[in-house]
Amino acid sequence: MSDAPPLAVLGPGGVGGFVAAALARAGLPVTVVAREETAAVIAREGIDVRSVRLGDFVAHPPAAPGLEDDGGVLLVAPKASGLGAALERIRGEPALVVPLLNGLDHMGRLRERFPGRVAAGVIRIEADRPAPGRIVQTSPFLRVDLATDDPALRPALEALAGTLGEAEIPARILPTEAQALWEKLVRLNALACTTSAYDVALGPIRDTPELRDELEACVREGAAAARAEGADIDDSNVLGELRDAHATLGSSMQRDIAAGREPELDQIPGSVIRAGARHGIPTPTITRLAARIAQRAGVAPPRPA
Repeated sequence: MSDAPPLAVLGPGGVGGFVAAALARAGLPVTVVAREETAAVIAREGIDVRSVRLGDFVAHPPAAPGLEDDGGVLLVAPKASGLGAALERIRGEPALVVPLLNGLDHMGRLRERFPGRVAAGVIRIEADRPAPGRIVQTSPFLRVDLATDDPALRPALEALAGTLGEAEIPARILPTEAQALWEKLVRLNALACTTSAYDVALGPIRDTPELRDELEACVREGAAAARAEGADIDDSNVLGELRDAHATLGSSMQRDIAAGREPELDQIPGSVIRAGARHGIPTPTITRLAARIAQRAGVAPPRPA
């Protein structure tokens, strides 16, 4: 039996629902924290997962509209737009808090709420929640990257990586938080900006010279901002990942627009644009595509500062 500390997953959307279900499937101690209506669905029916990685299964983790207990690990996984309301459900004091959100700005917000207990985390997964308690994972790639710049948190983070591994979620610990956050953000930003601006999958982006040029420009601009922020990002490695990815790959931003949900413009391209501005690095391609996406979605473009 695992000696994993108690885990809680805040926000059972595509990411949080998948992680919570995988942990429960492995017999690990996990509680889902969600809105009252969603918690009731999960408590009654469980989380129904259709996964090309783990297969199809229904998991039955406990679910509640709030978390009162102290200690343990809190995985934070709502959309950034819902983070404030979600955090109101956490009334206990977890020992370790790891977000699985896109972008950068949430790190400061979480550190204000949980000082000295927040480490960086990102997940690479293609998953969606078509309805409460239903999760669809549509590609086999899956990995969680973790990092902390605080040596005191390292043992708990290593234990979390092991716990995720028990649930068949590959996890690795990177040397710095900047590296963990930016390795995903540079790739995700290029994918999200191009697929969402033109509403096509990655294959047509790669196959159309003009669109491929924009994809590559997004990578170059994002990687330059990342290096200025202290991350060791090689443009060619990111471009290699995008070249090797399956042709039908889309982005969560693209799915959000299609579903009428607010896209994470401020969190994904906005984070890169603001980092570039902090260091005097131009991001013209990202800025232009973000404006096009904002027009498509009927929302404001990202905040420039």
